[in-house]
Amino acid sequence: MEFLKALRGEPTSKTPLWLMRQAGRYMASYRALRAKHSLLELVKTPELACEVTLQPIHAFQLDAAIIFSDILPILETLWLKLEFVNGEGPVLHNPIRSAAQVQALALRPLEETIGFTLEAIKLVKPELKVPLIGFAGAPFTLACYALEGGSSKDHRLAKTFMYSEPEAWHRLMEILTAITSDYLIAQADVGVDALQIFDSWVGALSPQDYHRYVFPHLHKLIAGIRTRTSKPVIYFSTGTTGYLNLIAELNADAYSIDWRVSLSTAHKQLGEHKPIQGNLDPLALLAPWPELKRQTDLILKQAPKTGFIFNLGHGILQQTPEDNVRRLTDYFAE
Repeated sequence: MEFLKALRGEPTSKTPLWLMRQAGRYMASYRALRAKHSLLELVKTPELACEVTLQPIHAFQLDAAIIFSDILPILETLWLKLEFVNGEGPVLHNPIRSAAQVQALALRPLEETIGFTLEAIKLVKPELKVPLIGFAGAPFTLACYALEGGSSKDHRLAKTFMYSEPEAWHRLMEILTAITSDYLIAQADVGVDALQIFDSWVGALSPQDYHRYVFPHLHKLIAGIRTRTSKPVIYFSTGTTGYLNLIAELNADAYSIDWRVSLSTAHKQLGEHKPIQGNLDPLALLAPWPELKRQTDLILKQAPKTGFIFNLGHGILQQTPEDNVRRLTDYFAE
């Protein structure tokens, strides 16, 4: 289990790799399922989520699987109505827009909103010979979706709420921290081997705003998880090269970084004793093999001898050729 050895900072016989969004739209087998089912049907039907999780494991030489799910269904715990609209992406039809709404939030039982993912984990675990990763969205990224009502380029509504209603903001973050912690622990309890927290939007913040509005909640989340399970916790963020020193204070078991910073620089800032994961530009997977190999080798040259997991700096793009993924994964297996 080279992936878990790397997460523990132990020597490995090869560099382990897995790829964010390795189960998804770039694969023909996934698109065949999507032609028959909506995204939420795939996520909320355990047998289908299990099948999608296994697709890249059967197709490529990967060192870990990640359960097929999405970060947003947990927001249905807050009674938010989630839909994935073709050509538009996720839409929350009743977003939070006021402090009064935060104060009045009532929660559905967590098992009603994420139980299907727990069942999918139970189904897929016996089918795997590699470790299984569970995951959740980080409180800030979830809060942005809850306040914006969908994707956003500038996070205007979320950041305005954060600045103008700080008390309500922190209350919302406390709620999201609590349900995210329970969700990740539930995944650990049913069999995942590691947990990854996705903070894809937190790079929208300045270092001082990260420290004031986000860090306390993330620190509480990670510290709380580590008191409830021994499963390693990976924190992933994008656009945060300006405050990796703050991120290091989260004391996660490992950090996953984007491609906007060199691996060696990030490792020094995050702590050379900490395992690190990353950080190929997803667009490099669209390049001809000589260029893809060059960029891969550059990362490997900077990688520590122990405690390194090769991955992308974000998720695989829909346009990625499957043959490029195969060539990359075969290269690590040579």
